[in-house]
Amino acid sequence: MFRWCKLSLFLSLLMLGACSGTTLLYNRLDFLVPWYVDDYAELNGEQETYLEELLTPFLAWHRAQELPSYVKILGDIETSLDEPETQAGVEAIFAEFERAWLRLEGEALDSLLDLGAQLSDTQIDGFLKVLWEQQDEYKEEYLERSDDEFYEDSYDNLKDNAKEYLGALSDKQRNVLRESSSKLLRSDEEWLRERADWFKQLEVILKRGPQWQQRVRAAVAARRDKFSPEYVRIYENNSAVIADAIARLLNSRTERQDRHVRSKLSDLREDFETLIAEGKAAGTPAG
Repeated sequence: MFRWCKLSLFLSLLMLGACSGTTLLYNRLDFLVPWYVDDYAELNGEQETYLEELLTPFLAWHRAQELPSYVKILGDIETSLDEPETQAGVEAIFAEFERAWLRLEGEALDSLLDLGAQLSDTQIDGFLKVLWEQQDEYKEEYLERSDDEFYEDSYDNLKDNAKEYLGALSDKQRNVLRESSSKLLRSDEEWLRERADWFKQLEVILKRGPQWQQRVRAAVAARRDKFSPEYVRIYENNSAVIADAIARLLNSRTERQDRHVRSKLSDLREDFETLIAEGKAAGTPAG
């Protein structure tokens, strides 16, 4: 499901193992996160210093509290490879990622709101302007696609992700992904509608009247339960289709592909374990 905060999305990529050089990337977050935030609001020197101060406890929390849960998730995935995979099993892993995401989102939100209190009205207006400009870009990128282009893009995305973890795919496996992509429902229009509604709500709250930070927290929590029935239907369908495709691919993997996926998962788990050990050695607080 698409998310509203580019910063949190960037951090979540670590959990999903979407980046190479995990330990190097993670240890540079104190440099990279301000660079991402600057895409949305140009910070002055004092605000940049304040953001660095916010990042220190946030990253300490993430290293001490969240990385161990990522290690567990990866261990669960590795264990699941010893038995035939099922759609339900993959969906259970999805649920673990979702819970981890919500913890990350909640912790990141506190820091973002603290930073938001330091921004001027002009900076807030600029932040909202960037969001609406992105909205227009997404409309052009996604809504102008034909259905055939949507299905081809979906197939390419599924194929690229599968190759990342399995290596070269057989014709049979490519056919599984082609079949699965044809069952996906287009979410772009509903997603953009939900996104626009959310931005309109933010525009009101970010006038920063009394208790505006509490209102943002409440709105974020409520938003999880206020997606339209159509959006939920599309999301649930597509999640089930992708979970089924993953299960079928894993069950059809060759010995070489098995070694490939286990190696990828093991390397990522070891990276996280190294980061945890580094944090303990440096005296990172546990919470």
